[in-house]
Amino acid sequence: MKAWLNGEIVDLDEPAISLLDHGLTVGDGVFETLRTTPDGDAFALTRHVERLRRSAAGLGLTPPDPDDIAVAVRAALAANVGLDLQHGRVRVTLTSGPGPLGSERGPGPYTLVVTVQPGRPWPDTAAVGVPPWPRNERSPLTGLKTTSYAENAVMLAWAKERQFEEAVMGNLAGDLCEGTGSNIFVVIDDQAFTPTLDSGCLNGITRQLVIEWGDVIERDFPLQILETADEVFLTSSTRDVQPVDRVDGRQVPVGPVTTRLRQLFAERSVEDVDP
Repeated sequence: MKAWLNGEIVDLDEPAISLLDHGLTVGDGVFETLRTTPDGDAFALTRHVERLRRSAAGLGLTPPDPDDIAVAVRAALAANVGLDLQHGRVRVTLTSGPGPLGSERGPGPYTLVVTVQPGRPWPDTAAVGVPPWPRNERSPLTGLKTTSYAENAVMLAWAKERQFEEAVMGNLAGDLCEGTGSNIFVVIDDQAFTPTLDSGCLNGITRQLVIEWGDVIERDFPLQILETADEVFLTSSTRDVQPVDRVDGRQVPVGPVTTRLRQLFAERSVEDVDP
């Protein structure tokens, strides 16, 4: 497999970045994960690039030119044309580049990497658990998709140990927030809802599209809504719309609203959504 690194195509398994890169030493960077399309492109590329730039600006990094990122993504895809990318993933990572062994940044230059890998289809349904730790909606990283993902890794490991596919957190206010790599939706009386961005959740690309295409309302609910919601589903850039059939020990039916939105997304996402 090949990767795009600062303007060059390199072997994915060859050492290529500085051991002092701040993305490695302190997690000082941002990223996007995109799924591949049947025609070999990256889904919703413009939206992902815009969010990468917003995340970079939120960290105080000068956002890269959007056209440069798009060129890098398509160059990486072209370099991996022989891979089975039916469920492929494209990862774009931007870091502040080499720096001292501490929080202070170095002078750069930034590191920009695009990697491409085969993926796998998600299960038709997911079981989710609620971990004992909340999401901090007051964090300076709230709303940014950063490489500082250790908190998510710990929560997902907690879920996997208990035979859940995903962990879904509340926030410090006690409201429903998001999953470690997904947005969460609930259905009440045939109406779909998802937490507002004030909850601290990431503004997922699939979340955006489901809100735009479906009859979905942004509203904050106490975390306990998961105990009574009629239907629950997740969204993310690789799982699309995934019904939840169990929350902790509670069985949840895959109902008509989730089924409708899942089908709607499957139909609309084959169209051009870029931008």
